[in-house]
Amino acid sequence: MKTFKGRVLAGGNWTGEAVVSHQGVNTLATFQSSALKNAKQVVVSDQNNSDIYKKMITGKALCLPITIGSTTGGLVIQTICSMKINPSAFLFSEHIDSLAASGIVLAQVWEGSDVIAIDQLGKEFLDAVHTGDRLEIKEDGTVTILD
Repeated sequence: MKTFKGRVLAGGNWTGEAVVSHQGVNTLATFQSSALKNAKQVVVSDQNNSDIYKKMITGKALCLPITIGSTTGGLVIQTICSMKINPSAFLFSEHIDSLAASGIVLAQVWEGSDVIAIDQLGKEFLDAVHTGDRLEIKEDGTVTILD
């Protein structure tokens, strides 16, 4: 069991499964296909991200360094949250980027989303967590790998 502490951007308590990307996550490429199909869950469509390609991430903790891509990134996050097909948590090893932050804030304010976002968990976090691990997230930004 390993514990990490990050900066809370959108707090909450949650326990569930991790999905891990060791490279930046392109929000448009990741979520677009599921959003356009009005799917009931997100299956990652970004074929350039072998860590998460074709993995279901709805209701899981997406562990990543940062999001990348175009200025639509925030809108894409807000959209998947409004559809209620979003990951339960975005756990960033680095500082959150402005596009992801804007999407999470918009989702909370306009959509009433309870999505959790914590950043600055550190490179050690991404080195320690693996897809399928069970995580416990606390409102104070503590993330514990239970497995």
